[in-house]
Amino acid sequence: MSQIEEVVHDTCEESEVLPVLPLRGLVAFPEMLIHFDVGRLISMKALEQSMQDNQRLFLTAQRDIRTDVPTTDDLFVVGTVCTVKQILRLPGDNIRVLVEGSYRAGVEQFSKEDDGCMRARVFRMETEPGRVSERRKEALVRALQDRFEEYAGLASQITNDVVMTVLDGGEPGYLADYVAQNTPLAYETKQELLEELHDVRRLERVVRVLGHEIEILQIENSIQDKLKEQIDKNQKEYYLREQLKIIQTELGDQDLGEEVEEYREKIRALHLDEAAETKLLKEAGRLEKMQPMSAESGVVRTYLDTCLELPWNSTTSERVNLKQARKVLDRDHFGLDKVKDRIMEFLAVKSLAPQLKGQVLCLVGPPGVGKTSIVRSVAEAMNRKYARMSLGGVRDEADIRGHRKTYIGAMPGRIMTALTQAGSKNALILMDEIDKMGADSRGDPAAALLEVLDAEQNNAFRDHYIELPFDLSDVLFITTANTLDTIPRPLLDRMEIIELSSYTEQEKAEIAMRHLLPKQLEHHGLKKSNLALSRDTMVYLIDAYTREAGVRRLEQQIAKVCRKAAKIIAEDQQEHPDRKTRKRVTVNRSNMESFLGTPRYKHDNVTKKDEIGVVNGLAWTSVGGEMLQVEVNAVPGTGKLEITGNLGKVMTESAKAAVTYVRSAAEKLGIDPMFYKEKDIHIHFPEAAIPKDGPSAGVTMTTAIASALSDIPVRHDVAMTGEVTLRGRVMPIGGLKEKTMAAYRSGMKTVIVPAENEPDLQDIDPTVRENVEFVIAETMDTVLQTALRRPAKDGKTEAAVVTDASVQPGKTGARQGELC
Repeated sequence: MSQIEEVVHDTCEESEVLPVLPLRGLVAFPEMLIHFDVGRLISMKALEQSMQDNQRLFLTAQRDIRTDVPTTDDLFVVGTVCTVKQILRLPGDNIRVLVEGSYRAGVEQFSKEDDGCMRARVFRMETEPGRVSERRKEALVRALQDRFEEYAGLASQITNDVVMTVLDGGEPGYLADYVAQNTPLAYETKQELLEELHDVRRLERVVRVLGHEIEILQIENSIQDKLKEQIDKNQKEYYLREQLKIIQTELGDQDLGEEVEEYREKIRALHLDEAAETKLLKEAGRLEKMQPMSAESGVVRTYLDTCLELPWNSTTSERVNLKQARKVLDRDHFGLDKVKDRIMEFLAVKSLAPQLKGQVLCLVGPPGVGKTSIVRSVAEAMNRKYARMSLGGVRDEADIRGHRKTYIGAMPGRIMTALTQAGSKNALILMDEIDKMGADSRGDPAAALLEVLDAEQNNAFRDHYIELPFDLSDVLFITTANTLDTIPRPLLDRMEIIELSSYTEQEKAEIAMRHLLPKQLEHHGLKKSNLALSRDTMVYLIDAYTREAGVRRLEQQIAKVCRKAAKIIAEDQQEHPDRKTRKRVTVNRSNMESFLGTPRYKHDNVTKKDEIGVVNGLAWTSVGGEMLQVEVNAVPGTGKLEITGNLGKVMTESAKAAVTYVRSAAEKLGIDPMFYKEKDIHIHFPEAAIPKDGPSAGVTMTTAIASALSDIPVRHDVAMTGEVTLRGRVMPIGGLKEKTMAAYRSGMKTVIVPAENEPDLQDIDPTVRENVEFVIAETMDTVLQTALRRPAKDGKTEAAVVTDASVQPGKTGARQGELC
C-alpha cells in the first residue's frame, strides 16, 4: 500500500474529499456502468452526502465481505471515483443505485464524521499506455478477443452485447477494464486488475485470467453434463418406476418393499435356528436393494421361495392303529406277507418308542411284483405324505445334493424337491430303482446317498442350493431294486433288505381277479356284467400268454381283452340302439385266441420220457424261474470237450469241473476210466440266443455227463439245481423259490436242492410244497442216485449208484440217502 501511495503522489497533482461507499464482493472500474443495492447505514449516509456534493462518491471494495460495519483498515486504498446516475427505491429499506466510473483514485486519508458518513481524501491515479509496439498491442487484443469469445461460449451469463463490444476492439486499457467489469471473476482478482496502472500488463493479466477461467469452466461443464445425464437417467427410471407402480397397482401386484416385508414375516414365522434365519433375512435385505426387474433379483426370489416352501416344521400325525394299517395293506395288495409283516413291526415299535428314527428299507425283487405300489399303500397305512423319486439313470451327484446358486438354472436336489412335493417333514420318500444309478465325471450319486440314508448324519443334511441344514431323520426312506449286485456295499449296509419273490400262478390269478380285472374294467368303461371271465380261464391266460415274475404283462393282456370286449359291445350298441342292456361278452379257453391270438408259451418242451444225457435244470431270471434242459452227447473221439449255448465264463468253468468229477468217480459210476481219451463230450444248452451264466447248473451238467457216458437214462420228472465242486460236494444257490415254481409249472414231481438251502424251503409257496417232493443233497451221490435209473431184468428199476445209506421214501426235506 505504501508503494501505491508513492506512485499516486508521483502521478497526481490534485486531490479531493469524497464520501466513501464500501462495496461487498464488487469492484467498480472507470468508464463502466455498475448497479448495486444499498442497505447498510454507512452506505446510506455516503449516498445522501454524494447527492449533496455533485453526485460524486468514492467506491472501494471491502477486504472481507462478511464485515457488516467496516473500518478504514477493512477497505482497499485503491478504488474508483464514480458519478451517481440513478437511484431507485425498492420495497423495504433497500435502494438500487446506478453509477458510472470516472477514474481510478487512491486514498490519502480516511475520516469519519459525526453524521456517520465515512469520507476519504482521494487523488486521481493516471494509467500508463506502456512502451510496446502497436503489433504487440494488436496481438494482445486479438488474444483477448479469442479467449473472451471462448469464455462466453462456456459461461452462459455473458450476453451477446458484451461479446460484440469486446469483438469491436479498442484500447488495451479500456478492453481490460471492460472485460474485468463484465466477467464474474472473484473480487480479489478484479481488485488486482484495478490496481494495475499499466494498460498492457493489465491486458496480459486479463488474458491469463480468462485462460484459467476457461479451463475451470470446461471442467465444470463436463461435470455438469455428466450430472445432467445421470439426473436424466434417474428421472427416467423414476418416471418408469412410478408408471410400473401404477401398473402393478392396477394389476393387483405388490410393491417391492411390501414383497420384501412379506418375505421377512414368513421367515420369522418359521422359527428357524439363528444362523438359518439370519441368512434368509440377509437374502431378503439383498433383494430390497436390487432393481425389481434385474436378473439377480429373480435369482434371489427363486431361492427365497424354494426355502420357504420346504416343510421346516410341517408334519403329519402318524397312525399307530395296527389293525387299520393292516387293513389298508391287505386291501391294496394280495400276498407280500414279508413286507406287510415288516411294516407292522415298524409301526408296533413306533407306537412303543415314538423317538425311533433311521429306518431305511430296501425292497428287492423282479419287475412287476408290486414293489412301488405297496410303498404307496404303506404311506397311507402310516398316514404319512408320499413322494417318489426315480433314480434310474441318475449319474450326476448334483441330482441328489442340488446345484450351487451361482450356476445359471440352479435348482435343489431331488431330496429337497421330494420333501417340497410331499409338504411334510416326516414324509415317506420312495427311492425307486436304486440299483440303476450310474457314475461319471460329475460325481457318484450313490456316494451322496450315503449321508441321506445314514441316521447319524442326515439330521443336518445340506443341499448345495439351499445351503441350510435340514433334518431328514424323521423321513422314512424306502428303496426298491431288482438286484443287489450293482448297489455299492457301503450303501447296501445302510438298508434293511426285504426280498420279494415272484408270484405263483395261483397268486397271479388271485391278484388278477381281485385287483387287475376290476381296474381294467373301470378304465375301459365296462361293468362286471359286461365281461364274463372265470378264474380257470384266468389261470389259462396266465399260463399260455405270460411268463413273468410279476403281473405287469398280465395286466396288459387283461387290458387287451377288455379292449376287444369294449369294441364288441360298442358295435352291438350301434347296431341295436333300442336295446336297454349292454351285450355280455364271455371269454373262455375256447375263444381266447380271438382275443389274444395264438398262445405264446407252451410247456410241452419238457420231455415226457426218460432219456440218456438229457437233464432238467432250474435257472433264475429277472422275470422268475425257468426250466433249463441240458443235453450231453458222448461220441468216439480224442477227448475234446465242446460247450455251446451262449454260456458265460462261470458256467463254462462249472462244465469243466463236472467233467473232472465224473473222471474221479468213473469206476463207481460204471464208466470207462479212459473216456477222456476216447470220447468227445459235447454239452449243449438249448435256446442259445439267450445268454446264460452262473454256477447253479453244476449238478445238472454233472448228471447229464454221467448219464451220457454210462448210457443210463435220467428221470424226466426230476429237476435239480446246485453248484458242484471237484470232490462232488453240492453247494448252495439262490432264487430257490422261483426255481421251484418253474419246476411245478413244468410238471416236475421231484426237485433236488442243496442241503444248505434246506432252510429256504420254508419260503416255498404252499401249493408247490404240496405237489413237489424235495431231495436234500449234500453230495453228487444223492443227486445221481435220485436222477439215474437203470432198468432191471424183471422190468423194475434200480438205483444206478449204490451207497452205504439206505434209500427209503420220506417226506419233504429228507436227508442224504433218502428219496422223497
